[in-house]
Amino acid sequence: MKFSEQWLREWVNPQLDSTALESLLSLAGLEVDDLTPAAGAFSGVVVGEIIQAEPHPNADKLQVCTVNNGQEQIQVVCGAPNARPSLKTAFAQVGAVLPGDFKIKKAKLRQVESFGMLSSEKELGISEENAGIMELAADAPVGTDLRDYLQLDDQIFDVDLTPNRADCLSLSGMAREVGVITRQDVQSPQVEEVEAQHDEIFPIQLDAPQACPRYLGRIIKGVNIQATTPLWMRERLRRSGIRSIDPVVDVTNYVMLELGQPMHAFDLAQLSDRIVVRYAEPGEQLTLLDDSTLTLARQDLVIADQNKALALAGIMGGQHSGCHLNTQDIFLEVAYFDPIAMAGRARAHGLHTDSSHRFERGVDFKLQHQAMARATALLLEIAGGQPGPINEAVSEGDLPTRTPVILRKDRLAQLLAVRLEDANVADILTRLGLIVTDKGDHWYAEVPSYRFDITLEVDLIEEVARIYGYDNLPVTAPRSEMRMQGQQESLRPLRRLREQLVANGYQEAVTYSFIDPKWSTLFDPEHPPIPLANPISTDLAVMRTSLLPGLVKALLHNQKRQQPRVRLFETGLRFIRDGEQTEQTPMLSVLASGNRLPESWHGEEAPVDFYDLKGDLESILEATGEVDRFSFETAEHPALHPGQSARILKDDQAVGWIGALHPALCQTLEIKGRPLVFEITLEAIQERQVTHFEAISKYPEMRRDLAVLVEASLPVAKLLDVVRQSTDETLVDLRLFDVYQGQGVPEGQKSLALGLTWQHPSRTLTDDEINAQVEAVVTSLQERFAATLRS
Repeated sequence: MKFSEQWLREWVNPQLDSTALESLLSLAGLEVDDLTPAAGAFSGVVVGEIIQAEPHPNADKLQVCTVNNGQEQIQVVCGAPNARPSLKTAFAQVGAVLPGDFKIKKAKLRQVESFGMLSSEKELGISEENAGIMELAADAPVGTDLRDYLQLDDQIFDVDLTPNRADCLSLSGMAREVGVITRQDVQSPQVEEVEAQHDEIFPIQLDAPQACPRYLGRIIKGVNIQATTPLWMRERLRRSGIRSIDPVVDVTNYVMLELGQPMHAFDLAQLSDRIVVRYAEPGEQLTLLDDSTLTLARQDLVIADQNKALALAGIMGGQHSGCHLNTQDIFLEVAYFDPIAMAGRARAHGLHTDSSHRFERGVDFKLQHQAMARATALLLEIAGGQPGPINEAVSEGDLPTRTPVILRKDRLAQLLAVRLEDANVADILTRLGLIVTDKGDHWYAEVPSYRFDITLEVDLIEEVARIYGYDNLPVTAPRSEMRMQGQQESLRPLRRLREQLVANGYQEAVTYSFIDPKWSTLFDPEHPPIPLANPISTDLAVMRTSLLPGLVKALLHNQKRQQPRVRLFETGLRFIRDGEQTEQTPMLSVLASGNRLPESWHGEEAPVDFYDLKGDLESILEATGEVDRFSFETAEHPALHPGQSARILKDDQAVGWIGALHPALCQTLEIKGRPLVFEITLEAIQERQVTHFEAISKYPEMRRDLAVLVEASLPVAKLLDVVRQSTDETLVDLRLFDVYQGQGVPEGQKSLALGLTWQHPSRTLTDDEINAQVEAVVTSLQERFAATLRS
């Protein structure tokens, strides 16, 4: 928000210089980005009038001008294309000093003497305009000092407002804030309703009342659009960063800057039947004032008549219905648009206007009548005309409401670390525009229509602190009892799990929780992913049902950068829809690809295999102290190799998968090698057995070795489970120490050598007891698996 300090001081004039006012605004949360002079430092420049302009005798692009400075006529050589008789312009006399300490001296240009210089706005540091010399109004008093005439001893404030402070996107809002901060009265211009001079109205129809609940229109006939906008208005617009165009556009822009209400004027002759506020038809086109043609979407709100769209509501008017030099009658509109309906619509078309900037953040929904009256009065004063009655279309039920807010006195004192006097707090809130009632232990505050940002108690507390002054609040260190948090011993910290994987040579990866829908189908077709309502991009459009796609994408990223050996793991949530609910499960995913060991002068190059990864997984399971509760069973997964995949079980409940990526998947994604992965729920591996003391038996161990023949397809884990079930608690160790297939073993079978160790805690076991248990084991294996002892 840019504004002139002189303009602000007409509303409120605190006894502060420009620098102090800048500091005060910044401390109050209205950060001043820049404070610049309205013009460069120059002197000796007056209003001059060109009496005569003749071609230079020795140069085609120069003119010899006779300039009246109010006292005498002076010869000046000028090269500006717009130099002409009767033009009043900025005349730098001999002895004048322009910005950059450039001194004007008597000169001779192509053998013709020149006593001064006719200056452009850029040469005077007023603007970047450099197409010709400065053009002043026809009634500019000749000989008057230019700084005095244009009131250039002024500062321009550029305030960077946060999106919640839309109430300050106007001079009235800034003046209101300065008045509150400095305890000064605000003198706003008197705005009185203009009486209608004819009865003609233009009908208004609201087809989208939720997006536009209030729309006002007024016909003004006989407007002289070629009238000259007054100097004071042009200068205020310029210093706010807006170029003067014509009286109608200038007045609507001025009211927007003054009150914060964007407005627009249509050429009445271009309108048909009625104004309709509606959403655009898909594919409907509109050519804007900047000559760009838009193809509109269903979400775009437009101002239309019965035949066509006239303007993109709250953003920019259309070229066809805009005012031009021949316009005589105008339809002046002012509306309130819902910020939610306006949000993002300008950016969707690559636009950003002063109007959209305000409507997206929120405009006072009670300001429209005042803005219409102010704009009408200014138009009649500058361009004349006969106003008609105001026609209003309003949907009261769709207008915003302001909910009163309760501010507890104890809560205010607690958060500010100081108890302010009740009268002081009530005064601050009242000056902010709230209607405050003291209820004893709290205040009941009714919020004004222009404060969209005050809805909660903390908002009021922030306002009190801001106006009271953050630097006036006491500095107190927070006090709290610092207690060491207990850690559940039966729960393994995630940090320890990460450290173990890093120690095993893995690197932690952090990938997006959003993935490509195509990847989701490739890795987990059984679970339809949850789509995002507003995705970042098309390849991040759904929530992941597995962490594996993220790791595989990271693998591809590494392989494309000549990194063949990759070890990655990630912990995070997967998202699976279960009816109306979304199940969010913490998971651990691990990926290994490339050689088993890093390249070295010793050791052979061998690719990582299933049992390497299974070993890393079993090391994690061992850390739980309950590895016997886990088992693996052959199963198929859509993303894993059919012959090299297994389901991970805990107490016969599925908790994860392990295996090699499916060859078809690797081919589709152009993955090199044969990556191996496993994924398991964190809950299954974070629970651990609490360490406890057991005395070491002082009695001897007894061991028996068995070699049994079984079917080659029999999983060893099942056989070991049967052995354990066939013995008692004195079995302290069971090991598979040999697997053999070949000569001496029938085809289709394998030989498994088992080592069984028994030990009793309080006595020595006898041979008969051990033989009985061995016999029980052999019998069970024969019954369950048709196993036979190998001779």
